Amino acid sequence: MNIVINSLPIIWVALGVFVLLILNMKFKINGMLAILLVSIFVGVCEGLPLEAIGKSIENGVGSTLGHLALIILFGAILGKLMVDSGAAQRVSSTLLAKFGPRKVQWAIMVIGLIFGLAMFYEVAFLILAPLVISIAREAKIPFLKLGITMVAAATTAHSLFPPQPGPTALVTAFHADMGMVYIYGIIVAVPTVICSGIILPKLLGNLDRPVPSLLESQKVFTEEEMPGFGISLLVPLIPAIIITCVTVIKLFLADNNPLLPLLNFIGSAQISMLIAVLVSLYAFGILRGKSMSEVMSSYSEAIEKVALVVFIIGAGGAFKQIIMDTGVGDYIAEMMRSSSISPLVMAWFITVLLRLATGAGTVSAITAAGIVGPMIHTFNVNPALMVLATASGSNTLTHVNDAAFWLFKEYFGLSMKDTFKTWGLLELTNSVVGLGIVLLLSLIV
Repeated sequence: MNIVINSLPIIWVALGVFVLLILNMKFKINGMLAILLVSIFVGVCEGLPLEAIGKSIENGVGSTLGHLALIILFGAILGKLMVDSGAAQRVSSTLLAKFGPRKVQWAIMVIGLIFGLAMFYEVAFLILAPLVISIAREAKIPFLKLGITMVAAATTAHSLFPPQPGPTALVTAFHADMGMVYIYGIIVAVPTVICSGIILPKLLGNLDRPVPSLLESQKVFTEEEMPGFGISLLVPLIPAIIITCVTVIKLFLADNNPLLPLLNFIGSAQISMLIAVLVSLYAFGILRGKSMSEVMSSYSEAIEKVALVVFIIGAGGAFKQIIMDTGVGDYIAEMMRSSSISPLVMAWFITVLLRLATGAGTVSAITAAGIVGPMIHTFNVNPALMVLATASGSNTLTHVNDAAFWLFKEYFGLSMKDTFKTWGLLELTNSVVGLGIVLLLSLIV
């Protein structure tokens, strides 16, 4: 009886997820409304006061959209301008001509790793999505086949490598050598992405789905109408270039350097994306002979089509906050603290449970590091491998309490079933293969 009572926090969360799936899949209730209703349901069942539930929803929506709203909107605008100007077609046709349809997945994998390493995952996704759609159309293959490759690469790089916030914090928590994290990280990342991004799509059967309306271009551009390949690739890379340059420059500056506030401002995801959008308005609009009214038409259409995605992601943030405020993460952490399994497996498993419960990759990784970190001195384990095992756990199967889940689902216009089949399986493959490679490395180093 005691075990059942103590497990109630997890049981209510699991029941809430089940109810959400029923509301969305069987009764076809809009995702945003279904998530908010389930958030209230779980909060009541967990014993939160009604006033606290309202505050959790407000904080969850605010904290999630405060970080992501402008990134998603700017990313959608940039993608739409690339599609409407022919820039996406230019990049796709050039890559196809260079690599051919059979090898284009490998090109997408490399680009996804670069973007995932250089910028926030949401930014990388929103910039690469129109390119993937355009390449798939020209290669006459399902866009999801390339979409899975792109997402697998971007999420892996985002989860494993500094300067992304999760792995950077783990390096500090485990007192690991950052250089070794990069070296071992490459060994982990390459086979992981090959399994989840190259092999997995071949095993998923028919991936043919309608092209999302936001990213669909009815026009086939002529050679003269399209911007050059250099400018077409450079503009979407602006956030990556800015963020990377700022990160490198800060390595050589003292903490009290007066340039730091300016660098932090310019190097933020929102401002770097804004700069990219402003450049794209000129490069993909005015410079191509379009009037400001025509450019603003693409701008407005992008916002209209992505608005519902923003609100669904905000509702997902509310659900995540309800779960965190009920203390489910603390319960899982305490449950695992007395375990005696391998620290690598323990760190991975705790992170997986916390990620499933809270939907927050960075939070789950840092929490796991706080539990396992103090025990490292009692085990003969490489700190860099601890970073990678924990990071692999943070990149695991996620569901309706994760903003990235909804971004993938709504942006690509997928059903719940298709989202779990694609996003869910690729993330699960990433996590399990990543842990497997780390365990193999632990036998050698």
